[in-house]
Amino acid sequence: MENNLIISKGKVIAIVGNLVEAVADGPLIQNGICFFLHNGKEIMGEVIKTQGNKAYAQVFETTRGFRTGIEVFFSGHMLEVSLGPGMLTRNYDGLQNDLDKMEGMFLEPGARTFPLDKESVWPFTPLAETGQKVIAGDWLGEVPEYHVQHKIMAPFKLEGEYKLSWIAEKGEHKITDIVARLTNDEGEEIEVNMIQTWPVKLPITVYREKRRPGTLFETGIRVIDTMNPILEGGTGFIPGPFGSGKTVLQHALAKQAAADVVIIAACGERANEVVEIFTEFPHLDDPRTGRKLVERTVIIANTSNMPVAAREASVYTAMTIAEYYRAMGLKTLLLADSTSRWAQALREMSNRMEELPGPDAFPMDLSAIIANYYSRAGFTVQNNGKSGSITFIGTVSPAGGNLLEPVTEATKKVARCFFALSQNRADSKRYPAIDPIESYSKYLEYDEYISFAKQEIDENWIEKIDFVKNFMISGQEINEQINILGDDGVPVEYHETFWKAELIDFAILQQDAFDDIDCNTPPDRQRYMMDKVIKIVQTDFGFDDFNRVRNFFKRVINLFKQMNYSEFNSEKFSAYENELDQIINLKTVEV
Repeated sequence: MENNLIISKGKVIAIVGNLVEAVADGPLIQNGICFFLHNGKEIMGEVIKTQGNKAYAQVFETTRGFRTGIEVFFSGHMLEVSLGPGMLTRNYDGLQNDLDKMEGMFLEPGARTFPLDKESVWPFTPLAETGQKVIAGDWLGEVPEYHVQHKIMAPFKLEGEYKLSWIAEKGEHKITDIVARLTNDEGEEIEVNMIQTWPVKLPITVYREKRRPGTLFETGIRVIDTMNPILEGGTGFIPGPFGSGKTVLQHALAKQAAADVVIIAACGERANEVVEIFTEFPHLDDPRTGRKLVERTVIIANTSNMPVAAREASVYTAMTIAEYYRAMGLKTLLLADSTSRWAQALREMSNRMEELPGPDAFPMDLSAIIANYYSRAGFTVQNNGKSGSITFIGTVSPAGGNLLEPVTEATKKVARCFFALSQNRADSKRYPAIDPIESYSKYLEYDEYISFAKQEIDENWIEKIDFVKNFMISGQEINEQINILGDDGVPVEYHETFWKAELIDFAILQQDAFDDIDCNTPPDRQRYMMDKVIKIVQTDFGFDDFNRVRNFFKRVINLFKQMNYSEFNSEKFSAYENELDQIINLKTVEV
């Protein structure tokens, strides 16, 4: 508590799991941090409700051994994170403790570690000049952090305009060294080092404006980029049952997405999945920078056996770190897995406080909480005209794959992209198991994206996407009729439509996440393959027997798959393409 302003103290009067009720002898603040003295250790909590001199606090660690009467100290500030150079490659818990500095197999109650390295030396380069007027978030200098230039900014908590009275010259400094001094009109001076602190529950709004997204956020995943695009600064979510490929899809997004920085929030994850991230990412090569993937990644780990209160801290800590990098003018990708477990934590605390329950016993204001969180993502223009973004993709784990449950429904209202994972597609090994009919992207209706697509992709790109989606619906309807009536019970034309829909599925929608080439498809290749598939789909072959339809399209699908596994425009790719063209032309000539 040495760095915290204590405004009052009190005694615990009731304990219900991780919800602790205490009586204070002084003022209380909503969402204020408090400390419980237990066995000589300080256990951190957060006041989530006040009632007179009573405080209801959620405790971020286990309350095992707590008893009534133990002392509690209430601070005058909210849960804050420390921001500065050195966060990339770090593994944090939800309270931003550096897990690599922890000792032992399990986290000890009350253990704290500082999230940054105070001893490392950074080559500082000034960006502002003495006498310059600055406001909160303005760039004062920079230090290199792996592949990014980490901006040292005027404190986010500044109010009003200040004058830069002094700034350090180019040279090496620790993050605790003073690198600038700011003076206001009253002559008050503020010393600035490389460390920022900010409350995680409050958004960082040190930007000039927040614009509607309009530029494609490249993921390399065809079913997303082509069929259901997410934009830079956009929001999306991935609901689906267990075993449908959510984790593999998130790993693919983290590895391939066109982001300068990737923040991974493992919220209530199973421990083995978190360990997989820790062990794999340091060895994975980043296809965009040529360095290691972990060098542009920050991991916030919160496993399912941790107290539920820590889940809420983890998602807000991750978002605040993402906002910090956005303020530097960087493209940031935030992946949260899973927001369902966060919502379950909210439900548990709400029930313990005996609040009026909503659907499925979730809090009545669940939709508002999720909406406020998603709204913190976005595309921003900083004070100096540079742009930054947070593209947020969360996953939802609905019980039994029920996409009508409250968390999925509440998220649907705010997220612009809906990537619904299908159990049927997963069972038939069609990955990514994103359902092409249930999924959607509202960005396809944005004028900004329509204009972008016409200029950067194809003049008729939106029309082509609509055509393919409608054709997939027709293929599904025909498939249902064939299953009911049998192969001989429907016209041959129906079989041709069904197999053309299968061609779209195998050539465009399916993708091998473990193949070095097929795992990541650039936009120009996606456009080329899309045009080739559409041309075949629009060709009337006039088959007279459904067996010939099946055999013909199986050959075509196999060649497309071989093309997907080949380097674009390589000799191997061209050979498969020539063979494909010959098969198409011969059949067309026969007709």
